[in-house]
Amino acid sequence: MRKVITYGTFDLLHYGHILLLKRAKELGDHLTVALSTDDFNAIKGKQAYFSYEERKMMLEAIKYVDHVIPEHIWEQKSADIQKHQIDVFVMGDDWRGKFDELSTLCKVVYLPRTPDISTTSIKTNLQKF
Repeated sequence: MRKVITYGTFDLLHYGHILLLKRAKELGDHLTVALSTDDFNAIKGKQAYFSYEERKMMLEAIKYVDHVIPEHIWEQKSADIQKHQIDVFVMGDDWRGKFDELSTLCKVVYLPRTPDISTTSIKTNLQKF
């Protein structure tokens, strides 16, 4: 079985997220999503609209997602890859090059972002109304 992992906050879930998860799942047989916890988002200076538990519930309802784990700190990626026997690490290409060091543990793939959609753009557009 080929295992894939991706990381993110997945706040204000939108079709760009779904397409990322679909393309990630196409790279293997099992997709794990490491979901940023509320405490980790605070460390990053972010606040999600939905709580960790609510975001986790939404991700678990998506047919491409097989397993959701918490992301507590930036540095846990290597341990997650080893613990969950990951073959492919996937991130959006806005992170290109930032996780290349993980290529000693598994294949690293940066997928193109979906044009014209992001959580930031949604939040910006909602403030206009």
